[in-house]
Amino acid sequence: MFSIITVTYNAEATIERTIRSVMSQTALEHIEYIIIDGASTDNTMAIARNHVLPTANCQLRTEPDQGLYDAMNKGLQAATGDYVWFLNAGDTLHDNNTIAQLLSILHPSPFTLHPSPDIIYGETDIVDKHGNFIAHRRLKAPKQLNWKSFRMGMLVSHQSFIVKRSIAPLYNLQYRFSADVDWCIRCMKAARTIQNSHLILSDYLNEGLTTANRKASLKERFAIMVNYYGWLPTAFRHLWFFIRFLFAGTK
Repeated sequence: MFSIITVTYNAEATIERTIRSVMSQTALEHIEYIIIDGASTDNTMAIARNHVLPTANCQLRTEPDQGLYDAMNKGLQAATGDYVWFLNAGDTLHDNNTIAQLLSILHPSPFTLHPSPDIIYGETDIVDKHGNFIAHRRLKAPKQLNWKSFRMGMLVSHQSFIVKRSIAPLYNLQYRFSADVDWCIRCMKAARTIQNSHLILSDYLNEGLTTANRKASLKERFAIMVNYYGWLPTAFRHLWFFIRFLFAGTK
């Protein structure tokens, strides 16, 4: 069972296509869908109730919160599935067979018994507000992922990073914009097995909280990387990123 969690606030313009992408999965019976709303003042909840309430195994919750990651913690605490998967309002599962494809990877045959991975990950496409393809995500998921991989940046999008609920910690609320980076690293440190799905798992809407607050987000990411990888190595890597960016801009 996949507990897919969507956090919303005044998301009437984007929430419907996110819900539709979940509700149209061919393996819908393997999904627990949880929407955590921050007491929206628009039609977000009316749209959600219209699409979700007739469907079994869904949870809707609306109340004030202390921000994005507080709401995500509420989603984690409400989840009962084997895996947790965060899909923001505006983001979608890549196609209608995404869950079915994951199930075939996790359980290739009824006669094959092996432990399921603690984390399964994949690629992400970038789309516009109409759902039209813009580009593949610039940072590619590595063939093999571990907690040290994020020294080179967030190589796997949060929307394509699926974690066993049993090892998933709560988000650290000291970070306002980049707690997802810290959370992913902590998940990887706790994981025994991490598997590449070799699939495009999600389509990411090219806007949102960390985009609108990019400078603050980058400062937090730097602090997170210093915490896990050390100050000097992180500073040298960021200097290299900057030099590479300058040279790329001259070509």
